[in-house]
Amino acid sequence: MDNSIPVWLLPLLSFIVGVAVTLLVTRMMRNGSPANTENRLDDLQQRFDSYQDEVVAHFSTTAELVNKLTENYHNVQEHLLQSAERLALDESTRQRLLNSLVDTKALERPQEPAAASAAKADTPVAKEESAEIPEPPRDYANKEEGEVGTLDESFGLKKD
Repeated sequence: MDNSIPVWLLPLLSFIVGVAVTLLVTRMMRNGSPANTENRLDDLQQRFDSYQDEVVAHFSTTAELVNKLTENYHNVQEHLLQSAERLALDESTRQRLLNSLVDTKALERPQEPAAASAAKADTPVAKEESAEIPEPPRDYANKEEGEVGTLDESFGLKKD
């Protein structure tokens, strides 16, 4: 009977020690993990916020620089117009210079905003143009005499 006590006592003690070690490890992991995850989340949020601020600052600076560039371009254009009027010796030269400068101004005019183009679409002329029925696509594919084109309804169907 002395031999039977250690046989069941050893597995019981091993089980109790295993449960105790598991509880300790679980408690240590649980206490450290949320704080670590929360710190990482806060760090990521801070990095994301700073990135957004940098993007906003970049586009604000870019918009300001483009506005300055546009203003300077218009100033140069005005200077050229005034100089052409003042420095041209004869009327024909002056008109050619002014026409070339005016033509370049017309080409560089910015596109219409979407609201303005939508307002133009409501005009009677625009409605008449849009009321025209478009022509169906034409079949210009190379084909033999008597063959149907690729746009034909029966193209590619095998006759049985």
